Amino acid sequence: MSDGGAVQDTTAEDEQGGRFAALRRHWLLTSAVALALLATGTAVPLVLAADDDEPPCHNIPAATRALTDRPAAATRALDPGDDMARMDAVRELLLIDDPCGDGGQVLGQVVEAATRAPGPGTAHTLAQARAAFGVAAALDHAEVPEGMAPGVARMLADYVVDEARYLMHTDDAALPAVTAGAAAPDPQGWTRYGRFLAPGEAHTDFEYEQPYGDAEADPEWLVAELARDPEAFAILYDAERAYFAHYLERLTRRGGDPAFRPDPEERGRYASTATTWPDNDLEDIAERVGNLMKHRAADAREGVTDDLAAFDDAVRHHTRGTYRAAPRQVGTRPPMASIAARPVAGPLRGDLMDGRQQLFTVLDAWARERGVPRERAAAMRQIVDDAYVRGLWLRF
Repeated sequence: MSDGGAVQDTTAEDEQGGRFAALRRHWLLTSAVALALLATGTAVPLVLAADDDEPPCHNIPAATRALTDRPAAATRALDPGDDMARMDAVRELLLIDDPCGDGGQVLGQVVEAATRAPGPGTAHTLAQARAAFGVAAALDHAEVPEGMAPGVARMLADYVVDEARYLMHTDDAALPAVTAGAAAPDPQGWTRYGRFLAPGEAHTDFEYEQPYGDAEADPEWLVAELARDPEAFAILYDAERAYFAHYLERLTRRGGDPAFRPDPEERGRYASTATTWPDNDLEDIAERVGNLMKHRAADAREGVTDDLAAFDDAVRHHTRGTYRAAPRQVGTRPPMASIAARPVAGPLRGDLMDGRQQLFTVLDAWARERGVPRERAAAMRQIVDDAYVRGLWLRF
């Protein structure tokens, strides 16, 4: 019995030593790193690990956490500049592998502080718009840490007009963001930055690609990454549906752009009409909704989403409600932040994940209330249908 007791005492001592040995090792490592940081004045994430069986996590620097309450400083920190000279600094701040604790959420809050307008009625500044490009470029094909996705999704929702019109990288994009003057419509009422733009608002040009550099933003890829988080999915889906209602109510009774003026130099079948660019914009919105549903299905098929029913329930919980277009033509041109913050028209109805039907319900009600000619309403319905299916099935 005495031998058994000795074995038991030795085992307990070894277990205690094992537990505290790991703690001592981590304490020595942390102390050494902390001393080095004090000596150099450098703010970098501390690497911590609970035990040898778990991968290390990285603490968010206190200076980064402080940016969540300092929007102007956050904008400066994430603004890469017109020449992208600060792009490495933006990446260093945002690309932290496996942040400890609430680190991912903090990074999302920093993104929001840097890029979002302070209120729905406030236009984005040029620096904020550049910072939005910097965030998208930094996260391009990077893994978004857990907890960060909702904050980045709120950023994209705040720039829904710019995000919805993203097509591909193009030589036409000269800068990562442009002033309101550069985005203003031409004498025919056309601008590549969209319709019904707010006066005085800067716009992010997600199509920009840095010449001879590696800074480019791909919102389509970023949305695919964010859509794995049900809250982020709901934020993006709400923004697109709100934008759809916002857009429809500003069209004429025939579904055209009220600011359109014919170009006297355009002739023949390829000449633009009042419905040319609205049709393109409606395609972009419907395709974005189809994209979201494509990512939802692909994540479930590939095992990224373990329980699709639970995912859908979570999305529905985070979704604000239903959006409807006004029964009369609206002439206001609010900033982009007002679009995603648009009040809901009521509770959700029908299958939320049937995105095509959600769009049709809004379009049909608008056409009926506005007295849109039957042929035009049918054509718009077909445009939305084709674009939604294209977004649902085409892979990028």
